[in-house]
Amino acid sequence: MHSRILAAIRSQPWAILPEYLEAIEAIAVRALDNPALVGVEIDGHQERMAEAVAEMGAPMPGTRSAAIRDGVASMPLFGPVFPRANMMTEMSGATSLASLAADFRKLEANPDVHNILIVADSPGGQITDVRAFGSIVAASKKPVTVFASGLCCSAAYHICSQAKEVIADPFALIGSIGVMMSARVQEDLDRDGGREISIVSSNAPDKRPDLSTEEGRAKVRAMLDGIEEVFLADVARGRGVPVSTVKRDFGAGGTKSARQAKEAGMIDKVEAGGLSAVLARLSRPSRSATPRRAAAVLSNEVAQLRASSSL
Repeated sequence: MHSRILAAIRSQPWAILPEYLEAIEAIAVRALDNPALVGVEIDGHQERMAEAVAEMGAPMPGTRSAAIRDGVASMPLFGPVFPRANMMTEMSGATSLASLAADFRKLEANPDVHNILIVADSPGGQITDVRAFGSIVAASKKPVTVFASGLCCSAAYHICSQAKEVIADPFALIGSIGVMMSARVQEDLDRDGGREISIVSSNAPDKRPDLSTEEGRAKVRAMLDGIEEVFLADVARGRGVPVSTVKRDFGAGGTKSARQAKEAGMIDKVEAGGLSAVLARLSRPSRSATPRRAAAVLSNEVAQLRASSSL
């Protein structure tokens, strides 16, 4: 049973921090003493999530997880990202993109919502529907801001890069742009004395490439590179830079501190005041254009008086 579960996890590409993929595999097979899972449990994300939820405001009626405070609707992008609700999203605080998209559309349609804030603390996750949700964020008619309270990595950064503004806590980690798959190659007999053999049809040799060979790994890498091209292009468009800049300056698959990410152009601002400062700024009413127009008229009148007095 465990081998089938792991095979399902390893059969698809992930845009996630590697150690979190190890933790997901450990949870799936209930290997609760796995060092990767222990490391994730003590990284402080649960405390950050609880603090963020407390600051986001009152629960937004009709939504699954959004909250509203002074016209700013906040929605959490917490934990690993999955396309739909599953055991992980229900039990471990992960994010379902289907639920998030449903909430986002309700926030867009609500006249009481003036700004949408995505509060991100996610290592990334499955690639399915990530681009679709990022497109919803990019096309929003309401201003969308991201605040990275902890991790904003891989699939999560893919989504967040499409927002109007990306802000990060000084201790946030940004990046991990790239796609990966994990695999295990059987070289010896298993504990039952058997060895699993897969046979594919004659015209589909690449359906199950031999990952014990460089040729087999190259075929999988080519597929991942094709997905990565889309990832890089979306990030470049969202951040308003060439793809070459993303490749050169955005971490090459590694993560950057908030300050480093700001210097590279991956985010717009580092906010020392945290989520509360971001919420306070977004909740301020925008300045009316009337005072500026009045000032312009007054300035023009003053200039005319000076001109007439010099005649």
